[in-house]
Amino acid sequence: MKKALRLFVVAVALALIATACGGDEAGDLDGRTVTVGVENAYTPFNFIDDNGDAVGFDYDIWNEICERLNCTAEFVEAGWPAVIQETGQGVYDTAADGISITDERKEVVAFSQPYMTTIQRYMVRADEERFSSAEEFEAGDFRLGTQVGTTNYELGVELVGEGRIDAYDQFGVAVEALIQGDVDAVIIDDVAGQGYVGVNADETKLLDDDLQSDPLGFIYPKDSDLIDPVNAVLDEMEEDGTLEAIIKKWFIDFTG
Repeated sequence: MKKALRLFVVAVALALIATACGGDEAGDLDGRTVTVGVENAYTPFNFIDDNGDAVGFDYDIWNEICERLNCTAEFVEAGWPAVIQETGQGVYDTAADGISITDERKEVVAFSQPYMTTIQRYMVRADEERFSSAEEFEAGDFRLGTQVGTTNYELGVELVGEGRIDAYDQFGVAVEALIQGDVDAVIIDDVAGQGYVGVNADETKLLDDDLQSDPLGFIYPKDSDLIDPVNAVLDEMEEDGTLEAIIKKWFIDFTG
């Protein structure tokens, strides 16, 4: 009897040590549904493909997260930038849209740890010959397109001034304006830019100059209980190579 008791105490102690050291940090969400706000207009993070299916990096990564946490991701189309305020108000459990982590946004929502870092760059038409660098573009009188409510817009204001910017509700519209000649460049995250270039391979290209580095994270209401388990899963996915594989699929191999 005493031996059994000692074994029980040892087992409990080992369990407590495992918990303290991070054992099973991800946890189990008991099959619950997690609503994920997505724009469905930000290639290749989230978009509607030629078959009418909603696809992209955000779909793959959140389906993988829920596979590991025993939850179901329910993707809900949400407008930008309203999705940030709405997530802070609890309309969505989380949102995924290539969202840059900023101090200003932290006043409204909580962030996951960064899952990717992007570089902001200029996208131009493939046959652009008037300028070939960021410095030449900024020194001219060229028009810059971007999306409202983004860090791309904020950086654009710093670089060329608000008077030279045409702001659009969606990046896809800004890219189309570039192709049609309504603007001369679009400021965009390089990973998203690669996706748009893939779709418009004969019509657009990215300039080489790096403008600004941004860490990206998922957002939540500030009191969310998803933050720690999702961070733990992101760590697991980084360690086992799954995160790298999903990034490669959508930001390196993807051609539209």
